[in-house]
Amino acid sequence: MRKSFILALLPLLLCSCNAISSLIHDDDVVARVGRTKLYKSEVERFIPNMIPAEDSLRLAEQYINTWAMDLLYLDVAETQLSKAELDVTADLEDFRRSLLKYRYEQRYINDRLDTLITDGQISQYYTAHADEFELKRPVLKVRFVDVMKDSPNKDAILKMMSSQEYDDIQRADTLAKSTALRWFDSADTWMDAGELAKSFGLDWESMLSHLKGDMIRYEPEDRTDLMAAYVVEIQRKGTAPLEFVSDRIRDILMSARKHDLMNSLERDLLENALESKKFVIYENE
Repeated sequence: MRKSFILALLPLLLCSCNAISSLIHDDDVVARVGRTKLYKSEVERFIPNMIPAEDSLRLAEQYINTWAMDLLYLDVAETQLSKAELDVTADLEDFRRSLLKYRYEQRYINDRLDTLITDGQISQYYTAHADEFELKRPVLKVRFVDVMKDSPNKDAILKMMSSQEYDDIQRADTLAKSTALRWFDSADTWMDAGELAKSFGLDWESMLSHLKGDMIRYEPEDRTDLMAAYVVEIQRKGTAPLEFVSDRIRDILMSARKHDLMNSLERDLLENALESKKFVIYENE
């Protein structure tokens, strides 16, 4: 009787399973690898809203191909690798240990790290390690503009951006922002010559070859715009200005604090484990 009851119940169970599967994946199949199917809803979740149709199609194709490639790699690996190679238990355990160690280290550091670094500490490190901050390229403070050669405001902008008067500089800023192609004012912040040269589309040495007095002016013959930078200040060699390297020093000091915390953690873990006999080293006689 029991066997007959189970046989009678089996079609109902199969119908229920099919119904559940239908509820989970009640949409179109867009791809299949072996018995594994990829559904339209899964692809749609990957594609951002409000993007052009051609971009949606490209992203969908990319997602489908990546999904298929992962499964194809898995299939061939499971077929071709030996039993020993297929056993990833040890690798997973190593990864788990590394991940948990990393997460605890991050919590330990976040709970204890003093993130306050004063100007005095930065200045002290700068003075003690001046040889680490020798300039590889010049640094400059500038005002830069890229403006059409036939712009009626070109001469006014070039004149006012090099003025020492605050009102002139403000007018240059307003005029350049409304009529120039590009404009930025870095008169109070040091820039690496290499970074400034990118704005001119030149290497830094070529850029500085166009420096006449306190103005870098570059007018490519095959273009309808001109680029200019008024040089407020330039330092070509020697120890970099403190303001230019202060962020770098801040990172160095922060990294050193993190390193010290990690050394302290490892030392305390070992000492406490040895003292509590949780960690025992056996000596061979």
